[in-house]
Amino acid sequence: MIKHLRIDNRLIHGQVAVTWMNSIGADKIIVCNDKVAADPIQKMALPMAARGNTVYVFSVAETIKYAQEHPDETMFIICKFPSDALQVLESGLEVKEVNVGNAAPIQGTNYKMVTKSIAVTEDDAKCYRKIAEMRGGVLTSRLTTMNETENFLELLSKNGL
Repeated sequence: MIKHLRIDNRLIHGQVAVTWMNSIGADKIIVCNDKVAADPIQKMALPMAARGNTVYVFSVAETIKYAQEHPDETMFIICKFPSDALQVLESGLEVKEVNVGNAAPIQGTNYKMVTKSIAVTEDDAKCYRKIAEMRGGVLTSRLTTMNETENFLELLSKNGL
């Protein structure tokens, strides 16, 4: 079961490896992104950042296949981009919670900062809205487990996205 799907282009860092894993109670972290999964350096480095947690670095297709084949495992999936998360959700997998965590600006894109740590392009906003549609009209944002949960659709609207 996918206990938590987080959209965070930083992927694995201290908050994820310690705080989020403890809060979620998942058995393993799956980093989900095609380019990251094809990069041998990131495939080696990301598990080392997870401080002893089990980590798999998979493409979107590999993530979906793994989750389908291991429904009894409790997973924390971290997607680099909202498009990765949308593909996971469109596969029909059951996901307990979806959270927008962090999205650093990507140089050369036309983005708006909707929070101090989340940059969103028009294409990203479309993905986020589709994700919310699939989740009963709800999509939340929470940077850390200590932060309040925010309505991400409201943040998009406030910023003209």
